[in-house]
Amino acid sequence: MAARFESGTWIPAYVPKSSRLISVLLVICSIVTSTKTFGYDGSMVNGLNILPSYLNYFNLNTATIGLQTSSVFIGGCIAGLTWGKLTDILGRRPALFWAALITLIAVILQTAAQDIAMFVIARILIGLGTGASGLTGPAYLAETLPLHWRGWGLGIFNDCYYVGGLVAAGVTYGTFTLDSTWSWRAPSLVQGLTSILCLVVIPFIPESPRWLAYRNRESAALTVLAQTYADGDETSPIVLAAFKEITDTIQYEKNVGETLSLMQLVKTRVARKRVLLACSAALFSTIAGNVIASYYLGTMLTNAGITDTTTQLQINVILNAWCLVCSIAGTLTVDQWGRKPVAIVCHASLTVFLFIVGALTKVYGNSGSHSGVYGTVAAIFLFQGAYSFGWTPLLYMYPPEVLNYPVRANGMGVFQFVANGAGLLFVFCMPISLENTGWKTYMINGAWDVVIVGILAYCWVETKGKTLEEIDRVLEGTKHSDVPDLEMIYKGKEDISASVVTEIQEAVNEGEK
Repeated sequence: MAARFESGTWIPAYVPKSSRLISVLLVICSIVTSTKTFGYDGSMVNGLNILPSYLNYFNLNTATIGLQTSSVFIGGCIAGLTWGKLTDILGRRPALFWAALITLIAVILQTAAQDIAMFVIARILIGLGTGASGLTGPAYLAETLPLHWRGWGLGIFNDCYYVGGLVAAGVTYGTFTLDSTWSWRAPSLVQGLTSILCLVVIPFIPESPRWLAYRNRESAALTVLAQTYADGDETSPIVLAAFKEITDTIQYEKNVGETLSLMQLVKTRVARKRVLLACSAALFSTIAGNVIASYYLGTMLTNAGITDTTTQLQINVILNAWCLVCSIAGTLTVDQWGRKPVAIVCHASLTVFLFIVGALTKVYGNSGSHSGVYGTVAAIFLFQGAYSFGWTPLLYMYPPEVLNYPVRANGMGVFQFVANGAGLLFVFCMPISLENTGWKTYMINGAWDVVIVGILAYCWVETKGKTLEEIDRVLEGTKHSDVPDLEMIYKGKEDISASVVTEIQEAVNEGEK
């Protein structure tokens, strides 16, 4: 049963009693309108770029294909510049609500598009909606999920990119034989279903306890922590320790003058390092080479010697299924190996496979050799598998972990701006590069991937097994609360004293006055 609790915002909260169910609902709500919609979008456009009916309806050439495909990233850049502040002001749940609503309206416009201009405007709005939820969702999950769910929740957040991609690939394959514009309008219309699901789930999940604590709603914050950690038990040691860790850290940040302003992003050396670490995930994952297979698989396969439309669409479906399996494997691994080792292994592997794709394309692309074509397709699958194993779970896991509360929402905004800006550039330029340089595109891309591996090894820090407040110890040299680490309390190696319990109760009572 779900009872109504204080939400701190205009959206009511009818939260279930089960912590496990709450965590599942949190993940579902955050992923469906962002990565599942965005994953659906990428695979759908990939499929549409193969469909003659779509290309002929808009009379597309190389430049306009790039424009229609990449325009979604313009909206993402706008979201990056604006939505972080709105997320801090409105609250995490309302910010997700409006993001889902914008996406739903944009999908309707895209489905009804009559010309290139209408289609591009709709895609910009889709980028705004998905970019906004891609900003708010990870921050919301990182702040609200309990420690032992955070890695899985943030990892699966982006894994569902391929769930959306798989659905889109199947829908596009199923409609491409339709002898009307519904061969491409139908896949577009299905894209809106995830936003509807998000709007339905939002009333049944709590607000971020850190957002509530920052606004001096300590009692509500404690209630949310109890709901997510201990089935509503506000006397649980793990709940009390988490509450004190959060309130102590927020109080410290306020005392030293840290604010929610954009200037806070560059105000201190540590803040700048946090933002750079977050943005490195956005940039490195975008320029790794996956843009080619994610948006221009048809061109990639044509260069490899596979030109049949049906075969290309079938490969698109299988590739999305393969990537989903690899991304889930990566999500299950990242809490075991750690964020940094997974990133290094992932990027080193995909670099090798990208060079192999380039070499095989050069040698066998126009040769008609079946073995050469199969080898190229296998290398494409290995490249996408390596990328999915690491970058898919890490992309939205690492940034909200390294950003502390004062810069988390705005920092995720910068992260989204960088990711979408890089995506806009690469998605627009890649078809031109593939058309003019062919296999050399892979070699050039692989060259800077080598540099990225070195940067990851030297600059990234490890966040595994630490609460968001405990990560301060890694980046600032100290933790701003005297309670034991939650991981130690989980393992029964530490406990909190009676004086801490009394202090927490006094803080809650003071906040209620």
